[in-house]
Amino acid sequence: MAVVTKVPMAPDPALPDPALPDPALIVFNRFGLGARPGDRERLAGDPRGYLKAELRRPDVAMISLDDPAYADLKGSTPAIQASMAANLQRKRDRQRMATEQPPAGRPAAASVMPPPAAPAMSPPVAPAAAKPAVPPVEVTLFRAEAQARFDKAMQAEAGFVERLVYFWSNHFCVSVAKDNIVRASAGAFEREAIRPFVLGRFADMLMAVERHPAMLFYLDNQQSIGPDSRAGKNRQHGLNENLAREILELHTLGVGSGYSQADVTSFARILTGWMMAGREGRLGEPGSSVFNANAHEPGDAVLLGKTYPAGGMGQAEAALNDIARHPATAQHIATQLARHFIADEPPSAAVARLAKVFTRSDGNLRTLAAALVDMPEAWSTPLAKMRSPFDYIAAIRRAAGPGPTNDPGQSLNWLNALGEPLWRPPGPNGFSDQADSWASAEGMKIRLDIAWQAARQVKDIGNPNGMLDAVVGPSASPETRQAVARAESKQQGLALLLMAPEFQRR
Repeated sequence: MAVVTKVPMAPDPALPDPALPDPALIVFNRFGLGARPGDRERLAGDPRGYLKAELRRPDVAMISLDDPAYADLKGSTPAIQASMAANLQRKRDRQRMATEQPPAGRPAAASVMPPPAAPAMSPPVAPAAAKPAVPPVEVTLFRAEAQARFDKAMQAEAGFVERLVYFWSNHFCVSVAKDNIVRASAGAFEREAIRPFVLGRFADMLMAVERHPAMLFYLDNQQSIGPDSRAGKNRQHGLNENLAREILELHTLGVGSGYSQADVTSFARILTGWMMAGREGRLGEPGSSVFNANAHEPGDAVLLGKTYPAGGMGQAEAALNDIARHPATAQHIATQLARHFIADEPPSAAVARLAKVFTRSDGNLRTLAAALVDMPEAWSTPLAKMRSPFDYIAAIRRAAGPGPTNDPGQSLNWLNALGEPLWRPPGPNGFSDQADSWASAEGMKIRLDIAWQAARQVKDIGNPNGMLDAVVGPSASPETRQAVARAESKQQGLALLLMAPEFQRR
């Protein structure tokens, strides 16, 4: 009797490797903002090509002020001017109210004549209806910008470019907690200094960010006066090193890259004169970025071993252009990107390749993003990072529906509850990009509450099991499938889907 030996068949190259993460989940969770029903079918078997196609779309990151939906948005300068005017009016109102109050300890004078008696049987007078409170202009501007950001998240294909916008906006962050000036202009800062350059050159983004009035105000370069400048001699003001330090430590070279305190001080001197024009308009249009030659430290300056000749504003521009191309900057940016998109401890080989692409392309961020898509590690590394609060809320909205339209209030409240309030990081280093920052027991409880709220708002859920297939696909574990299938209601099934580990991870 012949013995038949079974030869193991070679794996079909057209089928996904079961040992690797689902490519569709990589597209929409690791690189994107979450799949909507029907999105997975659009990959057409080419997940890398799908992501790269989004990178090639013209103006994919932009929010146009010509769009009637965004008629309430303002550029940073008019937004700051509106805040300045509102702040002045609030100050005048406080002064007026103070003068109208009786002096401390003295009661208000009693009326000499008693009030007239009410006519007999007069009808009761209804209390005057309270006028609705008008929100401060900064709140109105902030909410309009927030709605535009949420709209972009909903409209994006995979959402890869939007994720890049959020990455760079957090990398070069400002905080609305600083002052109403930043609250009014934080959204405009992202639209003007991040979005136009997110697929351009790093050096151009760096220049736009550091010259933006929101950044100059946030990091106190308003207060930085060259000690030997005309203004410094007359007013005896000194240097403020905040902007210089954060550029070197956070924005470009990174901690431990070899710069010294002497470099920070020298760079602060180079940056003197870069400031935002004040309300009086003595230096330029109020709220705009200006160069005050009277505050600029005169003379040559040495930074990172190179001498920059005296040259006014051009001195800092030359230094920024060199820093943007520094090898330490390439290493720092490569590490940050790999940490964000691949793993908390990114593979060293991937970081090295990204740094090489950054250097060879002269900091071309579109080329760098495409190289990230081509990284084998991006497709083989398990999805172990937690979605950030904004990513999670965007994914919920994309999967379950937009929720209240033209009102960002609920989404903003969810972000506050989850510890990532929009454009309000705890410091200049932005929000954490580590998985454990968002995986606390309290944070997961809040996510469960949000999932329930979102599920209850959906009017026509359909079949939660079908939605699980559409949004998560074959990566859904047996435990997740069983939990969704056994849910007592469609709302409960949807909420369980939105809380599933496969939905939470990126």
